[in-house]
Amino acid sequence: MIDSEICYINPVKLTENVVRITANNASVMTGPGTNTYAVGKEKVAIIDPGPILTEHTDKLIEHFRDKIKWVVVTHTHRDHSPAAQILAEETGALLIGNTIEDDGYQDTSFKSVNELKDDDTIPTDVASIKAITTPGHVNNHVCFLVEEDKLLLTGDHMMNGSTVVIVPPAGDMKKYIASLKKLLAYDFDSVAPGHGTTIKNPKKEIIKLIEHRLKRENKVVTALKSHANSSLADLTPIVYDDVDKNLHEWASLSLMAHLIKLKDDGVVYKENSLWKLKTKAL
Repeated sequence: MIDSEICYINPVKLTENVVRITANNASVMTGPGTNTYAVGKEKVAIIDPGPILTEHTDKLIEHFRDKIKWVVVTHTHRDHSPAAQILAEETGALLIGNTIEDDGYQDTSFKSVNELKDDDTIPTDVASIKAITTPGHVNNHVCFLVEEDKLLLTGDHMMNGSTVVIVPPAGDMKKYIASLKKLLAYDFDSVAPGHGTTIKNPKKEIIKLIEHRLKRENKVVTALKSHANSSLADLTPIVYDDVDKNLHEWASLSLMAHLIKLKDDGVVYKENSLWKLKTKAL
């Protein structure tokens, strides 16, 4: 696999059938930018076309033009799907992906002609793309397995260099961990994430991600043992003391997702605005 650079202009070849072009929307939350993947040679699927950046959509059309038959999204956050409508209008491609009600973070312009279920397949001319529903980061999230290349396109389910933010109610920590475990049953050799370069030894990385989330969950329980009756604002700097304070606003969203999971698991409860451990968890 060739993956030595993030490129905003030319396709970077990852496998025989997959190339990546990165949108130039780098930020704290998007890393070097949103990765767009093209799968196929003469019948191409564009996966995660990114935000509306003219130079990015122009490059996709320049490189692939009338070869684009499908425009597919892993989910409808605004750094992944808004350019889909533009590409579809320019090329006549079918829009494919799952939608949910707007929680304040969704791209409401995306209108899918095909909702996806597990094992639905998009047949390019050289490779089959299998859908794997992976709710968690957001409840309409889907990963895509390029079967011939054993390459898993993970959108924001996995990122290179950082964990993903889980934002309730559309994001769900319990489902996220379950979706990570679900991926372990599939056959792939590497992960192409929505942000950053490819991830090697992916099964090992998935297990590390699960362990990291459960370790953070245990940290929430430990914090509530020593800081009973705490608000979300009280808990954030304690549970995320290893995270830059400038990111605590985002971290608090994932913390809420952890608290909701622990509530569903019968470990904590909320009274007014304060979180408490149930007696049996002490």
